[in-house]
Amino acid sequence: MIRARTPEELARRIRLARGLEPVDLLLRDARLVNVLSGEIHPADIAVADGLVVGFGAYEARAVLDLGGRHVIPGLIDGHLHIESSLLCPREFARAVAPHGTSAVVCDPHEIANVCGAAGIEYMLAATADSPVGFYFMMPSCVPATHLETSGAELSAGDVLRFQEAHPGRVLGLAEMMNFPGLLAGDPEVLAKLLAAGDRPIDGHAPLLSGRDLAAYVLAGPGSDHECTNAAEALEKLRLGLHLMIREGTSENNLDDLLPALNECDAANVSLVSDDLLASDILARGHMDHKLRHAVAAGVPPVRAVQMASINTARHFGLPGRGAVAPGFRADMVVLDDLERFRVAEVFLGGRRVRDLNFPRGKGATLPSSMRLPDVTPELFALPSGRGRVWVIGVIPGQILTEARLLAPTVVQGRPTADPDRDLAKLAVIERHRGSGNVGLGLVQGLGLRAGALASSVGHDSHNLIVAGADDADMALAAREAARLGGGFVAALNGRVRAGLPLPLAGLMSAKPLEETATRFQQLLDSLSPAMGEFSGNPFGLLSFLALPVIPALKLTDRGLVDVHSFDFIPLWTDKE
Repeated sequence: MIRARTPEELARRIRLARGLEPVDLLLRDARLVNVLSGEIHPADIAVADGLVVGFGAYEARAVLDLGGRHVIPGLIDGHLHIESSLLCPREFARAVAPHGTSAVVCDPHEIANVCGAAGIEYMLAATADSPVGFYFMMPSCVPATHLETSGAELSAGDVLRFQEAHPGRVLGLAEMMNFPGLLAGDPEVLAKLLAAGDRPIDGHAPLLSGRDLAAYVLAGPGSDHECTNAAEALEKLRLGLHLMIREGTSENNLDDLLPALNECDAANVSLVSDDLLASDILARGHMDHKLRHAVAAGVPPVRAVQMASINTARHFGLPGRGAVAPGFRADMVVLDDLERFRVAEVFLGGRRVRDLNFPRGKGATLPSSMRLPDVTPELFALPSGRGRVWVIGVIPGQILTEARLLAPTVVQGRPTADPDRDLAKLAVIERHRGSGNVGLGLVQGLGLRAGALASSVGHDSHNLIVAGADDADMALAAREAARLGGGFVAALNGRVRAGLPLPLAGLMSAKPLEETATRFQQLLDSLSPAMGEFSGNPFGLLSFLALPVIPALKLTDRGLVDVHSFDFIPLWTDKE
C-alpha cells in the first residue's frame, strides 16, 4: 500500500473511498483476478489520484464498461538486464508497457562493467520520469571476476553510496555471481554483502548444492534465477531462496522447473526475463508471454498472475505494487481471456498507456567504449602444441557449456577452424582499457560454417567476442564493430554482410524499438544458409561464451577458464 503523506491527502482518500467525492475513473463490470485472495470475482474498480480507492458503484468522472473482461495487476519483471534488450531505457519502457508491464527490477550490471558508476547514473537518469516503474539492484560483481578485464570497478563503498542516494529506487545488492569468492570468504565480496544491510540480495548460484549452497544462503542471497532442473529448484526453495523462473531469449527454464512447484511454494516464485531481446518483445511480448506459457504448461491462471505480480512485489518490498486493491497504484491490465492473455487495455497510475509520454530522461547521455589493438588476421593465430585441445562445447538451449577434449584440426602446426566438425575459432578482445589482451580458443556447436561474427555484447565484461571460420573475416568483423561504436557484425569472404550498431556503451541502440528489432532480424536473416545453420540467435549464444561464472568452460580476454576450478587452463593438454 502507498500511504498518504499529509493530513489533507489522507482525509481526501477517506472521502473518496467512502464515496463522498467522485472518483476519476470507474472500471465497470470487471472480473478481477485477485492475487490477494486467490480468486476471480466480479468488481467495479474505482480509481482516483492514480490509486485504487475501492470496489463498487462509485460516482465517477469517467466510466469504462469492461463487459465482463478480466483485470489483472500490472505485471512486474523481477530480474532484468535492460541492456540485453539492445534498447535504451525509454524504448524498452515504450515496448513493454502495452504488454501490461508496470514495473521492472533491473540489474545494471552490464553497463556498469563497461562504464562503472557513470553507467548506473545514466540508467537512473534515463528512467526517472518513466510511467513504467524502474527499480535497480546495485551490481555486486564489477568486475564480475578476477579472470577478465572490465571497464570499471565498483566497491562496497559504491554500493552504500548508491543505496543511500536513491533509497526508493536502488533496492539492494544485485546477483552475487562470484559464489566461489563468497565461499572462499573473499574480503571484498563479504564487504559488499554487508553493505546491503537488511536490503534484498539477489543470488546467482548455478548447480550449487549441499553445504556450499547452505553457506551461500547463510551469507545473504535471497533468490536464485539460475536453476535448470526441478531437483535444483526444490533444494533452493527448501533452503528459503525465492525462486526466479527465467524465460528470456537464450535461457528458458519454465518447463523444466514446473515439477518443483505446488500450491504452497509457488508463493515464493517469480517469473523473470533476465535477458530478453527487442525482437522477442516485438514478436511475443514481455511478461504477458510468460503468463501464456505458464498457463499453457498447466499453471492455474491465478497462480501464474501471482508469480508475475504480487510475489515479486512482496519479495522486493515494493510499496503499492503487485495487486488491485485500495491503496495500491492503479496499474491494471484488461484482458480478453485468461488463456491467451491478450491485452485489451493497460492502465499505469490510472492512465491509459496510449495516452502516456515516455521521456528520454534529463541528462541521460553515454559514450561508447571501443579501444581495440591493431586487429589483423594474425591476431587470431592459435598457439601450436602437442596432444589434444580443450574446446568449449555448446549445449543447445543452455548457457551452460561443456569442456570437451578433442584432437585439433592442424594447419602449419596450429589448430584451426573445421566447419565439418562444427569447430570455430573464438577470440575475446579487451575493449575498455586498450590493454591489447586477446584470449583465444575453439568452440564446437555454434553452427558457424563460414565467415565470422563479432559482438561487443560479451557477458559480463562485454569485451569484443569474435567467432569465425576464417581469420581475415574475423579481423574484418572486429574492425567493423569498432567502427560502429559497438554492435553485432557478420562478415563473409572479405565483405561485411550486415551489422547492427549499438553505440550506447557498445550495448544499446538509441533507435526506436521497431527499427532496432527490424534491423536485428535482417542481420539474422543474412546469416543462413551462407554462413551456417544456426539454432536461434547466434549472437545471444556468442555473448555467453565469455561468461566465466557459468560452467563449465568459457573464454575471457585473459584466456580459457575452467569454471569449476575458477582458474585458467591452457589450450593444449596431454590428458586422454
